[in-house]
Amino acid sequence: MSGSCAAAHEKAASRQRPQVKVNDCKENQNIPYVSLKPIPTTVLEKTVKVHLAAFSLSSDKLDQFKCPKSLLEKNSNDVPLCKKTEIKKSCRGILTPKMEATSSRAESTLQKSSLDVHPESNRGQHKSTSDAVMVSVDMESSQDGDSNEDTTPGLDDFSGLSSYEKKRLKNISENANFFASLQLSESAARLREMIKKRQPSESKRKKPKKRENDGTGCRRSMRLLKVDPSEVSLPATPPQPAFVTDENPLLPPGPLEMTPENRDDNDELFKGFLQTWEEMSKAGSKNTKELPSLKSYKANVSRMVISEETVCKVTKGSVLSLALHPSETRTLVAAGAKYGQIGLWDVTHQPKEEGIYVFHPHSQPVSCVYFSPANPAHILSLSYDGTLRCGDFSRAVFEEVYRNESSTFSSFDFLAEDASTLVVGHWDGSMSLVDRRTPGTSYEKLSKFPLEKIRTVHVHPVHRQYFVTAGLRDIHIYDARSLTPRGSQPLIALTEHTKSVASAYFSPITGNRLVTTCADSNLRIFDSSCIASQLPLLTTIRHNTNTGRWLTRFRAVWDPKQEDCIIVGSMAHPRRVEIFHETGKWLHSFLSGEYLASVCSINAMHPVRYILAGGNSSGKIHVFMN
Repeated sequence: MSGSCAAAHEKAASRQRPQVKVNDCKENQNIPYVSLKPIPTTVLEKTVKVHLAAFSLSSDKLDQFKCPKSLLEKNSNDVPLCKKTEIKKSCRGILTPKMEATSSRAESTLQKSSLDVHPESNRGQHKSTSDAVMVSVDMESSQDGDSNEDTTPGLDDFSGLSSYEKKRLKNISENANFFASLQLSESAARLREMIKKRQPSESKRKKPKKRENDGTGCRRSMRLLKVDPSEVSLPATPPQPAFVTDENPLLPPGPLEMTPENRDDNDELFKGFLQTWEEMSKAGSKNTKELPSLKSYKANVSRMVISEETVCKVTKGSVLSLALHPSETRTLVAAGAKYGQIGLWDVTHQPKEEGIYVFHPHSQPVSCVYFSPANPAHILSLSYDGTLRCGDFSRAVFEEVYRNESSTFSSFDFLAEDASTLVVGHWDGSMSLVDRRTPGTSYEKLSKFPLEKIRTVHVHPVHRQYFVTAGLRDIHIYDARSLTPRGSQPLIALTEHTKSVASAYFSPITGNRLVTTCADSNLRIFDSSCIASQLPLLTTIRHNTNTGRWLTRFRAVWDPKQEDCIIVGSMAHPRRVEIFHETGKWLHSFLSGEYLASVCSINAMHPVRYILAGGNSSGKIHVFMN
């Protein structure tokens, strides 16, 4: 009875115990996996395999591991307790974080594989093993065949352990002894102490030691020191030429002698030239101001031609201004050049090179040249250098009319018919009134205008108190009687221009029309018959005015004997000079492929005769005449 009770008690205890599976990896990994999770088992005759989920044999779970009671009872008499304790400690010591991580992965793999195992019913064996604790050890058979012969020293008393378990315990103990001999924890502690004690070294650049002067010094070139070598003398240094600070210095104030640069002042030809100018001034003719018909004008213009004798280089630089003498017997052309020169050419004189005389009364570009309407023997010229001079051929002298070294002049015109009063425009937008009857070379009145620049100034031919100025983009008309030193407001402002304005001129006889030249490639004609608050725009002529930086800008001017026709240069090929009517109709083109091969930017028409003079940017003058 007691035996049966003990068997029943033992059977009940076996039901409460969890099934244990010890599944080791290969021999080279030595990582044990232990799981206490009960998993269904399958028993087939002699081979029993139990699939259990793995878990890491850490220190806190190692205490939960318990060996089977039967195994402990079997070996309790043979194995001392101290040896069991040593084995347990050695298993704890060899576990590493890497082994724990591997065990967790193995556990998840075993759990997944355990779902695929279904218990098969075995009629005789299932009954006997369902209530018992089944321990299955899956191991790989060793290739060298020493699994049965290998014995673990110190574990011989475990006669109940298999040869594989003994070999595994042997590997565990050897690995534990190996890691203990490395003393990794002590080395890590020493390294931490060394890092804490170590301080960053301050790298300071060592200053080089100064070499003590031994009296010899550094080698230096005797030539650079300007020291004569031994027994040899250096050649004398040639004198350096004095540098000119200003390329175009101002000429001295006062009258300048009329001396031609290209000829001797004692030359007989020059004396005859001066005598010719004096005779022409006495026999000067006045413009009758009779307006011919447009048909006859067009017929006369069509008969104007150019030849080799009427083309000649007069000045050194670009031609910036032109004027034709009003004489009806001789053809005299005056040209203002870029470098302050004034060239006079007697076209009727042959050979033509002997009829050219070049004077130098200014130091900077001559932008405006006019013959005096009261005395044709006088030629007035204005320059950027701030001087306005009058050349008197009867006395062979250039007198100074107006001088202002603090400003630069751009243009001028005669405010009175007798040429006694002048209006002078400045590049900074100022305007001066000059009276030639007053002694001295100063102005009578200086007024500042709202314009940023003034390029041209032109006086109304009938109402001479009005004058027009061409500024940067605006055209202004002023009354000379209302000018004040503090500034003056214009009577009329024309704002139709979109780009820079090159010039603005009243019609020469009545002043009823105003022509402007703008950089937007348009020539505009306004009705100026009534000086009111606004001038109506009559005509816009499309014309290419983009000359570029190397050519003088176009300036459309009126024909003095036909005030409804304007003359302007052209960029078209072949090169030409064109005439337009005030209605915008094209009338005539002066061209010659052989003798006119350049752009004539500046043009002037004779006040009485049908003669046209055009100047280009190289100082050459082309003359068309009937």
